Formats: sequence, C-alpha cells, structure tokens
Amino acid sequence: MKFEAEKRETVILNPAKDMARESIPSEIRKDPLTGRSARICHFMKLKWEKPDFDKLVNGTEKNCPFCPDKVMKVTPCFPEEIVPEGRIISGDMVLFPNLAPYDSLGAVATLGSRHYIPMAEIKPERITRGFRLAMDFFSRIHEIGHTEAVYHLINWNYMPPSGSSLIHAHLQVFSTSFAPNLMKQELEAAKKYMEKNQTNYWDDLVRAEEADKKRFLGRIGRSSWFTAYAPMGVAGDVVAVVDGVRSTLELTDNDLSDLSAGLVKAMAAYDKMGIYSFNMNFFTGRQSDDFSRFHLLFSPRTFFNQALGTSDVGAIRNLFNETLCMAFPEDINKMLKPYFS
Repeated sequence: MKFEAEKRETVILNPAKDMARESIPSEIRKDPLTGRSARICHFMKLKWEKPDFDKLVNGTEKNCPFCPDKVMKVTPCFPEEIVPEGRIISGDMVLFPNLAPYDSLGAVATLGSRHYIPMAEIKPERITRGFRLAMDFFSRIHEIGHTEAVYHLINWNYMPPSGSSLIHAHLQVFSTSFAPNLMKQELEAAKKYMEKNQTNYWDDLVRAEEADKKRFLGRIGRSSWFTAYAPMGVAGDVVAVVDGVRSTLELTDNDLSDLSAGLVKAMAAYDKMGIYSFNMNFFTGRQSDDFSRFHLLFSPRTFFNQALGTSDVGAIRNLFNETLCMAFPEDINKMLKPYFS
C-alpha cells in the first residue's frame, strides 16, 4: 500500500511580519487506489461561525413538498410495475419518484415529518430508518429483475452548502447500471489491484490504516472508519468500509445501524467546528465483484469566505477536478478521534 505525496514549499515576503521571508508548506497527494491527486494547501483554521438558523429556516416550511401536510398530495407515484402502491411508506418517512431524476430509476426518501433537524440533533435511529426505506426500494427493484438493478446508491445532500435545494432532510436514492465517474474509476482500479496482487484493495487499505493509526478513527461492528488520505472536501473526508460486503444489497440491518452511528459521530465532530452541512454517498460494486467493498464517503461542506457565502468549490475543483483540503488529514483525524472513542 503506497501513500504517495509530493511536498512543496512557497516562499513569500510577509507584509504582516515586516516583509520577513516565510515558507508555506503544501502537499500534492495521490489516492492510493486511483492515483487521483488532491492538494493539501490553502491552510485555514478549521473553525466557522454558524449562521442564524431561525433566519435561514423560517418560512421555508410553507412551500416544502416534503412536510406532512403536502408530501402525499404533491409528490409523484411509481408505476404499479415498480411499486404497486405508488409510494413506499415507513412511519413518517415516504419514498417516491424523484421529479428531477439522476437516472431512469430515481427516488427521494424523506427522513421524517420534522421540517428542520439541526445536524447535531440527527439521531442514528432516524438515519437507519431512512436507509431501511431505501433498502426496501432496492430489494423490490432487484426482485423484479429490473435492468437498472446493478448499483444501488444513496446520496445525501444536507443543508444548502451541500447543494440541497430544500431544508427538509431527505435522501437521494437510485439504482443504475451506469456507475458514476469516481465509483467507476475505483471499481476499475480495484479490479486491476486484485489481478496484480491477488488481494482485495479495500481489505489491504483498512489493515494499513489501522496499523498506521494516523488516520484511523475506529471500528463500529463490521465497519472501519478513517479520514481519507487524499480527501475530496476542504475540511477532509471520513470513509467507512464494511468488511466482506461487495454491494449495497449485502448490507445487514446491523450494518445499517453501525453506519448510522458512525455518521452521527462524524456530524458531532464537524458541528463543533461550526460546519452544518455535508454530502454523503454510497460506493458499491456488483454482487459478483469480489474486488469491491461497500464503502461510504462523508464530506463536510462549508465556505471559503462565510461572510460572502463563497462556495468551497472553486475553479480548480470544478474545472480541473483537483480537490483541495485546508488541513492535513492527520490533523483533522485528531479533531475527530475523540468522538469515535
């Protein structure tokens, strides 16, 4: 397992220190699997001021299609050959077709009737229930032999900085035969890794991270948690890999509960930094992909300039697809680890 990095140094004359020479370190890291590069640079204190949530949230429930007074009136239904009852309901959670789908089999799952839930108040049980609802949908798609029942994915965009257009907590749920870009790159690279080394990359990665300890956060059931070596997010990423699981459909109810517990720990840690938004994605292989391991990626979302609302995605990320992280993942790990103890 190779963790490669090119160390760089920028020399400036600092006006805040009477033009004294100052060196600023940075790194260009390579993801051990895909070789994707990530820059550890643009260092800032990982501390943000939370907005006035009353001002941000107040009034948004009036036109929210996911609130209980509207969700059964304004959301669409699946055709009977997909979901005979139109929508899948579990308590106060509802899964229905996405009006703006990412693929031919796209759904939205609400995470309950409560319109706004602060990140630090999201309980593992709520997430687990949402995951179970999505798994019910995936199982139905699989059982009818749908051609898109190959990769079963959940995306979670929580709060506006993540790209969410609604305050009401919800999951994006879809099944597809076409793997998204990064997932496709990972699957292709993991297959080549197994052909070359006769071992599973993800199993080797977990062993390496646990032995090295600098980025390892801990284990919850069958899931291993660590901060990503070459993160996507400006405040780092958290990765969870589930032992022995190749695809989403192989996850047990205990796995769903363990993943939910870990996500809540990550949320609590980032909440203390003033971060209140994130993206979360499932990464999965086919059921026959022995080189695959199910894993999820949790990536907090924030601002470069909070006062101006400056997005944490600029030209380097958006057009070069080169990611930036404003702190070393090993230092971020130290901030997160107490929450996983």
